[in-house]
Amino acid sequence: WTLRNMNFDQVVEFAKKHGIKNLQMIGNHMDPKAPVEDTKRKKAVLEAAGLNVYTFGVAGTSLDKEENRTLFEFAKLLGIKVIIVEPNDYKIFDNLEELVKEYDIRIAIHNHGIRSLYGNPAVVRALLKHRDPRMGVCMDAGWITSTGMDPTDIFKKYEGRVYDIHLKDKRVEKTQGDDVSFDTHIGKGLGRLDVLLAELKKTNWPGVLAIETDSNDFAKDPNEFVANAKSFVEQHGK
Repeated sequence: WTLRNMNFDQVVEFAKKHGIKNLQMIGNHMDPKAPVEDTKRKKAVLEAAGLNVYTFGVAGTSLDKEENRTLFEFAKLLGIKVIIVEPNDYKIFDNLEELVKEYDIRIAIHNHGIRSLYGNPAVVRALLKHRDPRMGVCMDAGWITSTGMDPTDIFKKYEGRVYDIHLKDKRVEKTQGDDVSFDTHIGKGLGRLDVLLAELKKTNWPGVLAIETDSNDFAKDPNEFVANAKSFVEQHGK
């Protein structure tokens, strides 16, 4: 999402420039419904560049199981182990769970703001409580921060069900109405992301951090944003 203004080839060159090996692709760059030959061509380009698509999302989902199967077939072809989702209907989880079991590919629920379906971590935990353990969370640290909650605390409360993290930071400003949040450089907001990285290191969390921003300004030229994020993780996470 950070590279949403780039096309597929530009994403490949950007990743090579910044020494990034793992990519979370979005629909702007690869389409799960595209012809298989197109996906295979892009996969070959990625492999030649030493790049790995470790996940995809946030992916669209449907009440139609066979439509969702296309997404899982796409993931299988690319070797993706976790798909990021944010279904617009809780009923969709029934057929997603069937596909998770069939393909042995995880799904991770992404969160947006507190008023979104999955903005309250307590709701997400309740949804997952009796589901297949391969169904978990993509924790967007920035949106967690925007609610006034602490990403590290929420990570702990998910008790091992966090399968992906969107590394994002935000500051929050009080207004006469709702609070308003704004993206910052990683480590410069209210997310205390150094503490989160320390917790990930302490628990040997096996996932991948996706450097992400909602800021259109950062996305216009993401070079500085991504370089600063990498530097922050190298300083606090290794």
